[in-house]
Amino acid sequence: MSGSDWIWGGLLALGAVVEVVALWTPKKGDTLSERTRAWFRVRTPVGKAVFVAAWVGFAGWFLVHIAW
Repeated sequence: MSGSDWIWGGLLALGAVVEVVALWTPKKGDTLSERTRAWFRVRTPVGKAVFVAAWVGFAGWFLVHIAW
């Protein structure tokens, strides 16, 4: 394994720890999904459209980036 593998693995593990802690605490609004909803304001039609466009664009780019 290379150094960058360890760095990416550590970042993913750290993110997982933060998410698990957020799930275990009674405080509302601190999970990644709750923050994403707030950042993109998905409760509004424009926010929902922006989020969907960003997500579909990212997913399409990532699929092509990894597969080809």
